[in-house]
Amino acid sequence: MAQSIKSIYKPSYPQKYIGNANNIICRSSWERKFCHWCDLNPNIIAWGSEEIRIKYYDPVKQKVRNYFPDFIIKVKEQSGEIKKYIVEIKPKKETVAPKPRSRTTKSYLHEVYTYATNQAKWKAAQEFCEDNMIGFKIITEQELGIK
Repeated sequence: MAQSIKSIYKPSYPQKYIGNANNIICRSSWERKFCHWCDLNPNIIAWGSEEIRIKYYDPVKQKVRNYFPDFIIKVKEQSGEIKKYIVEIKPKKETVAPKPRSRTTKSYLHEVYTYATNQAKWKAAQEFCEDNMIGFKIITEQELGIK
């Protein structure tokens, strides 16, 4: 599981960062690893962390809220094409619906609510991306090479 240790990332190439390169906040060790990858990857032309706001309807809180996706990246693909992506870093278990259980515990309800909220955020993000010709990716520990 990603350690939710909040830290500030200091980029080696601040000119690539979209936003204030002196205030890049990582909310987990996984986000920090992704920041490092974006910073040092020569195919990443530009990147930002929590620089975009997307409105979505939260089915748990039953109100419109703001979603700040983890990252936006501008990439030079292997084909030479330049593409933008919104990237969300999440544990794999939060990307699949929780299996029904015989007892409804607080932890089970938390998993259900988290999944429902994430689905609403990601639906809004996908619509935003389609409207703006941007790709949307959810990256888990598998893609980050974390066991």
